[in-house]
Amino acid sequence: MGCAGSSHSQGGVSAKKIRKPKPWKHPQPISKTELIQMRDEFWDTAPHYGGRKEIWDALRAAAEADIALAQAIVDSAGVIVQNADLTVCYDERGAKYELPKYVMSEPANLIRDS
Repeated sequence: MGCAGSSHSQGGVSAKKIRKPKPWKHPQPISKTELIQMRDEFWDTAPHYGGRKEIWDALRAAAEADIALAQAIVDSAGVIVQNADLTVCYDERGAKYELPKYVMSEPANLIRDS
């Protein structure tokens, strides 16, 4: 049922080691407050685009955790990681989950709030 990139051969556990996204820049400088608002808006609306709420919850917990804990969360939730930076994942039923880089790391042009 899976595609060539699926990792079901590993017992349904994500085969890729998770890593933070490569350095990136927002189109314009953004403050920490704005970044947090963007993240909150994404997580509030993400489940409405399909997939299971418990997988979205696991992905959020993984995105907000350190790498070792994120790996454990993803593995225990049965998430299949296509991109090691979590930007594209699948659940065991084949539903696709796409995460923007801004939910997992800060942009290079982040403005620190004072």
